Amino acid sequence: MPTLTTVRETAPVLSPGDAADDPAVWRNPADPARSLIVGTDKEWGLNVYDLSGALRASAPAGLVNNVDLRADVLIRNASGVLVAASDRTEDPKGRIALYVLETAPVGLRHLAHVPVESDGVGNVYGFCLWRRAADDVHAFIPFNNGDVRQYAIDLSGPAPRARFIRSIKLGSQTEGCVVDDRTGILYVGEEQRGVWRIDAAPERKAVPKLFARVDGVRLIPDVEGLAIVPRGARGGYLLVSSQADNPAPGSVRPGNAYVAYDLESGRYVRRFGIAGSGEVDGTSDTDGLEFAPGDFGAPFEGGILVVQDGDNAPQNQNFKMVPGSALKALLERK
Repeated sequence: MPTLTTVRETAPVLSPGDAADDPAVWRNPADPARSLIVGTDKEWGLNVYDLSGALRASAPAGLVNNVDLRADVLIRNASGVLVAASDRTEDPKGRIALYVLETAPVGLRHLAHVPVESDGVGNVYGFCLWRRAADDVHAFIPFNNGDVRQYAIDLSGPAPRARFIRSIKLGSQTEGCVVDDRTGILYVGEEQRGVWRIDAAPERKAVPKLFARVDGVRLIPDVEGLAIVPRGARGGYLLVSSQADNPAPGSVRPGNAYVAYDLESGRYVRRFGIAGSGEVDGTSDTDGLEFAPGDFGAPFEGGILVVQDGDNAPQNQNFKMVPGSALKALLERK
């Protein structure tokens, strides 16, 4: 199995055990080298790191599991960077934690923790955003009972709200999700079955289609994080964290494999691992991951892949960084 190589890592999260979970990346258009990574400590809150991996800001946001962000969002009639996460502090009554990412100086400004409808059966679990327009942002929450619920986020007034739009029922526990803003397509990971492809526009009432099936060979049960590597207007790749995948026969290591699929055709592309370099170790037992396109400055001129590392011993868990140019070269290799 081919491998990519880490080049940097973030500071460890505050909480011990299984705490770091999911990253999101904001690219600074004025100075890409000063871009930021937001990551969850699911026992405490949200952390903001720079591209050196240093902790720049944090917020005690609660038991936040998955996080996402969108730039150029209208927040109380001003354009800003919206950070949002699924909050399980009051389970089974879930909430969406909403913040503004302040970029100079770096910080997280709290907007609200808005409640979301829950039937008392499933708990909020995964999370992703869809930016349809600057004033039209939706949140998707995969619940741990297989429900995927869509909410319209109203940021126009002093008190943000989350309006329930629809529920999409899948068969078992779901978590990882990502929306391709170019096409309005939602991808959701059902942990034991595979990745589903769903039209994010509720008015189209599209039926979910199985995009990538768990087959026990290429994609192993326990599908976790999802990320999109875009190419052109519609193309590119979907990356899937195959968390329980042990790459070597008889290995007792935590899973550390990732699977790539062609976005347009659903064709399997390849599996790969992420190894360490120098003082930065590789990744294993990965939950969330994120790819951000664009030039972030050396060594991330071709974008950046940020991956949660489930085993950063002897320190607490953290997030690792991989150059996007290396990822693209691997995915496009014949």
